[in-house]
Amino acid sequence: MTNAPTKNSLDQNALANETSPYLLQHADNPVAWRPWGPEALADAKAAGKPILLSVGYAACHWCHVMAHESFEDEATAALMNELFVNIKVDREERPDLDAIYQRALQHMGQQGGWPLTMFLTPDGEPFWGGTYFPPDSRYGRPGFPDVLKTIHGYWTDKQEAIGKNVAALRDALAQMGTSNAGGEIDLGVVERAAIRLAQEFDGVHGGIGTAPKFPNPTIHELLWRTHQRCNNAELGQIVAFALDRMSQGGIYDHLGGGYARYSTDAQWLAPHFEKMLYDNAQLIDLLRWVWCETRTPLFETRLRETIGWVLREMIADGPEGDKAEGGGGFAATLDADSEGVEGKFYVWDAGEIAAVLGEDASLFFEAYDVTEGGNWEGRTILNRTAQPRDFTETEEARLAECREKLMAVRDGRIRPGWDDKVLADWNGLMIAAMAGAGATYREPGWIDAARRAFDFVVGTMQKDGRLFHAWRAGRLNHTATLDDYAGMIRAALALYEVTGADDCLAAARGWADIADAHYWDDADGGYFFTADDAEALIVRSKSVDDHATPAGNAVMAQNLARLFFLTGETAYRDRADAVIAAFSGDMEKNFFPLATLMNAAEFLQVAQQVVVVGKRGEAATDALLDAVFTADTPNRVLSVIAPGESLPDGHPATGKGQTDGVATAYVCVGTVCSLPLTDPAALADALI
Repeated sequence: MTNAPTKNSLDQNALANETSPYLLQHADNPVAWRPWGPEALADAKAAGKPILLSVGYAACHWCHVMAHESFEDEATAALMNELFVNIKVDREERPDLDAIYQRALQHMGQQGGWPLTMFLTPDGEPFWGGTYFPPDSRYGRPGFPDVLKTIHGYWTDKQEAIGKNVAALRDALAQMGTSNAGGEIDLGVVERAAIRLAQEFDGVHGGIGTAPKFPNPTIHELLWRTHQRCNNAELGQIVAFALDRMSQGGIYDHLGGGYARYSTDAQWLAPHFEKMLYDNAQLIDLLRWVWCETRTPLFETRLRETIGWVLREMIADGPEGDKAEGGGGFAATLDADSEGVEGKFYVWDAGEIAAVLGEDASLFFEAYDVTEGGNWEGRTILNRTAQPRDFTETEEARLAECREKLMAVRDGRIRPGWDDKVLADWNGLMIAAMAGAGATYREPGWIDAARRAFDFVVGTMQKDGRLFHAWRAGRLNHTATLDDYAGMIRAALALYEVTGADDCLAAARGWADIADAHYWDDADGGYFFTADDAEALIVRSKSVDDHATPAGNAVMAQNLARLFFLTGETAYRDRADAVIAAFSGDMEKNFFPLATLMNAAEFLQVAQQVVVVGKRGEAATDALLDAVFTADTPNRVLSVIAPGESLPDGHPATGKGQTDGVATAYVCVGTVCSLPLTDPAALADALI
């Protein structure tokens, strides 16, 4: 028999001991919030109450709005406490929960997003939901108190209708645990998919679609890869133009560096201002690849500025609170709001700028779209989208000095909230991006920063040989998802190719073994999102769809292919083939979210295996490596072996060595290798 919950357990806010900054933002609400867990669900069952599940994240603007309007309101909170067991979830800490209930909302015919507001049975099964609700009816949305009363009325009087909703959603959500198998993905199909995706391109402002407009780095990567493989100049121009518009728009922070999550308009002018680690990691990669071909100065500048922002503002404190030695990995997000106002930290009045810059103000006004009336809600978002003319080098130098002066003033403002939790999957993306950029631009400090973050995850975010998803304030939280393993394997392999550190390769192999042991679906193929010994939820999901981050299954396919090329072990190739085959049937339904899967299929089929026979640190070897790292080759995999060492059995370059005792490179595709290359320029040509 289940004991009834105590009054205090349902009437008091229980978030004070959590580590998530998002949950702590709600720890003083009059709402009796509970963290997700078996205790909260048990209390709902004992009380016979439905669950109100609220999902958001610390940097979410509309989450803050709903919190101020409803969750801080005594009357609304009293109603919530009376009628529901209220559970608050950080979607960044619990992506497994967020994925399930976002999908449920979509099955109800609604567009997902945050804050996510879902109503569940005490067993955790959804029956109705939405996103943001205002305190009273507006924006075509019902007022939140009215929603609460209506849902409670249904729960009390219309259990049969609720039961039908639950059953229908249960059947729909069960599909999250299945995959749609097919065969090998034909690269001709990939090319046609890229061309079709390019039809969604905004030819005026750049990017995919209209407003709101997201960077969509996975789709742009697909277009860029297809441009290279198929010599399709139009696809390349689409990507370069989109990067240019984003990099000159207000979505980019022209003073501090870094890109906001998305733009609310089609022009890339007005973001919601929050900055996410994962967006910037993917954009660093994209900027680097496009720069390697085009050598566009703007792309290198924005990459350098963005990495500068990460190293200056996004290094979390280590276990001892020490940032001096590199800290504890990369922090998750920066908030959109400061002092309760969206974008206040980032926007300017013309008078403020004039007072700081003096005689240089007119030049800055011209370059950065500053007017007396402002370009956004009466104030100015700095941008260079509507560049009126080409500025001279002397003027650009003056503008750089202006930015430094304004940055100094901005640093004195009250800063947006900082979510400093360390997430293994997002760190994997940034570690790989920073390591790659460090090699391309000969910045050893960036490689060192990537290595420190990697060492933090390895040393602090594992227990009993298993990864955890999140770390903050000395506490590990939540068992790792597939994305955590996929991201960290990606990071380990990037560091291995850049540094040759054997422990990185060993880590990648070990994590791949764990993914196979605890996440692989033996029945239908593909990896589940959660481990076989993780908390049991209403469905064990499995997906290959990209969202804001690349799909874990697709990244795993890339990782496994890279492990095969590096080790020669065919089991990795077979597993990569199996992952792709498990989901390739989805191509017939909707290929729009499958960009990373298509990229994985391409990589497996056409990868350039580059071998450099030489000793790292010697001038001739390093010159060849510079040629490799500055070539625009996302499909490249690099092996560096010292003279006398052997490549894995079956490698197409097995048995090949140096020419005349000089560092020598080979470029292999399939079973065919180039002639020996000792000249860096000749190697660069072979990589095109």
